[in-house]
Amino acid sequence: MTKHDKPVTSQVTVRPVMSYRDMGKFIDVPWHVYANDPMWVPPLRLERRFHFSRFNPYFKHGQWQAWVAYRNDQPIGRISAQIDSLHQERYGTDSGHFGLFECINDSAVCAALMLHAEAWLASRQIRRITGPFNLSINQECGILVEGFDTPPVVMMPHSPPWYDRLLEEQGYFPAKDLLAYKVNVDFEIPKVMQMLINRFSSQIRLRTLQRNQFDHEMEILRDIFNDAWSENWGFIPFTQEEFAELGSSLRLLLPDEYIQIAEVDGKPAAFMVGLPNLNEVLIKLNGSLFPFGWLKLIQSIRNNQIHTGRIPLMGVRKQFHNTPIGLALACLVIDAPRQVGLKRGIREVEMSWILEDNAAMRSILDRIGSKQYKRYRIYGKTL
Repeated sequence: MTKHDKPVTSQVTVRPVMSYRDMGKFIDVPWHVYANDPMWVPPLRLERRFHFSRFNPYFKHGQWQAWVAYRNDQPIGRISAQIDSLHQERYGTDSGHFGLFECINDSAVCAALMLHAEAWLASRQIRRITGPFNLSINQECGILVEGFDTPPVVMMPHSPPWYDRLLEEQGYFPAKDLLAYKVNVDFEIPKVMQMLINRFSSQIRLRTLQRNQFDHEMEILRDIFNDAWSENWGFIPFTQEEFAELGSSLRLLLPDEYIQIAEVDGKPAAFMVGLPNLNEVLIKLNGSLFPFGWLKLIQSIRNNQIHTGRIPLMGVRKQFHNTPIGLALACLVIDAPRQVGLKRGIREVEMSWILEDNAAMRSILDRIGSKQYKRYRIYGKTL
């Protein structure tokens, strides 16, 4: 991180995060913003410390700066600015991001935060800014613009209802909408989808994760994901280190059947990762695993005490896109969580996120009776 000026705007002081203590204040800002929001789920402070540390593999290809806004020495907002070399390789060296945006309902505070993020980016020849990304599109991204009456599921953001107005006041425009769907796990596969699966049953085999080859299996999932999503809006490939770090979390928390891999003629062609909604437990821990929070978390998973879930990762290889067998693969890996969920006590699953213009996936989700219930928005601005 580099130091920046500390101007005061309407009695708002914005200071760069430069120390361990500063980072603690940065992490704590959401506790001030969401103090009266019963839907907010406090993150684990320990996990956030790791996420913002040099051990996060994102920083192998990304640089960033963070700031906290204060009024009378009380934290009232925060923001980050980041430049991702992998993003620039695909979308141009004048592209950058803002992220980790939190702010009380105050236009002056938002303006001061944006001023710092934009100045930092502009000084590095950035002219096109999008966000929020926390820290990249492969992590939490977007602000919530619909669906404030329900809590977020694991690894999805939450926002108060004033963020879209604050950002638009600062000249930001909607760049892309991301949707979240929910579906009861006791849904029935429509006959037309079942017929399609049966048609290719001699070629397709569905299997669970092989834990004794865990690292190799993670590379299979990464390869499928990077291929399947390569032409989607804003796509950035997962690096090997990033996916390995994600795999370390999955290895600890997930039974093997939460990861399903579909093979075509013996070759991995599609996959699905399901997660128990850890937010059901985290909402009670107020950001701390100690002294007994970690025990509650593990026991809740092992004893099937979590009743909602999320499908955060799914992909079908590009060669099968827009083909009948590709549709069969998508149907098969979407159906897989139903069997696992019923067995594990999961009653409802969120599918997220889905690009609003992904008509093919939205059609499948409509067919199985899922309901769109949240909308997240990515914003953009030319500096």
